[in-house]
Amino acid sequence: MGRLEGQVAIVTGAGGGIGREHALLFGREGASVVVNDLGTRTGADAQSVVDAIREAGGTAVANTDSATWDAADAIVAQAVDEFGRVDILVNNATYQRNDDLWRYTEADFDRTIAVNLKGYFAMIAAVTPQMARQQAGAIVSTSSASGFGHPSHAAYAAAKEGVVGLTRTAAMELGRFGIRANAIRPLAHSVGVEEYHEQTKPWRELMDVTMGASTKTRTPEDIHPRKVAPLVVWLCTDAASGVNGRTFFVSGETVMLYSEPRPKTTITQEGGWTLDDLDRVGPTELIGGVTNRFTLADHPHLQAYQD
Repeated sequence: MGRLEGQVAIVTGAGGGIGREHALLFGREGASVVVNDLGTRTGADAQSVVDAIREAGGTAVANTDSATWDAADAIVAQAVDEFGRVDILVNNATYQRNDDLWRYTEADFDRTIAVNLKGYFAMIAAVTPQMARQQAGAIVSTSSASGFGHPSHAAYAAAKEGVVGLTRTAAMELGRFGIRANAIRPLAHSVGVEEYHEQTKPWRELMDVTMGASTKTRTPEDIHPRKVAPLVVWLCTDAASGVNGRTFFVSGETVMLYSEPRPKTTITQEGGWTLDDLDRVGPTELIGGVTNRFTLADHPHLQAYQD
């Protein structure tokens, strides 16, 4: 008997990469899996994942809808029609485009938000009534360390940091129904990573300066997607029933729990603050003398803007 015997999981973006490993492990742990993937990524195929789950003795069905607003209800309905319930939702579908912030088109921005944030919201909204009726449910949504700042990924960074805010709110709002929500910021090697590094080459130096070691690659085995799946599946088991509204980093051998934002420095003044007051105390008492780290003066080797 697996840890999730008799439960039903929906995994979006599960045709390849991290999502595929999630779906396979859910299947091995006894869950019936709705493997969702549009099938547009290199090597991504929902049916092949279903076949692998079934060959290992598990139960799964494929869904090739786009996990966005229009199809969310249909994806959940398929799970209920096939298996009678939904216990787990893993929001993993993704889309990203890299470009200079000022060169993004509205279409690029809208698609990035639609897949990485709006679609996650829609899936959570669609699954909530079913989970609430069951008085139980686990949701895990895929954020990214890009949310901390990622040159050439402005829209993606905004969407993925939005996922964290959505997760916190879902945890607070849905907890009374027995539903818990958590997020991960994974780092894993995937098909197309070489293409990604080629596409981001114009920003590589800027990324190294501003993001540090986060842009440095490790071997594919060091950060294989299968090393992300155990945390995600564990968050959906009874062992993690008290974990709600939290965000984790997971990659290779490492799992980290991120602290929740808290005020760092507080200054008060009777009657409120004037500009002169802030000139006088702000740089030292509020900011602590920290200066802008991202200027050409600090990094003269970086290229200035050229049209």
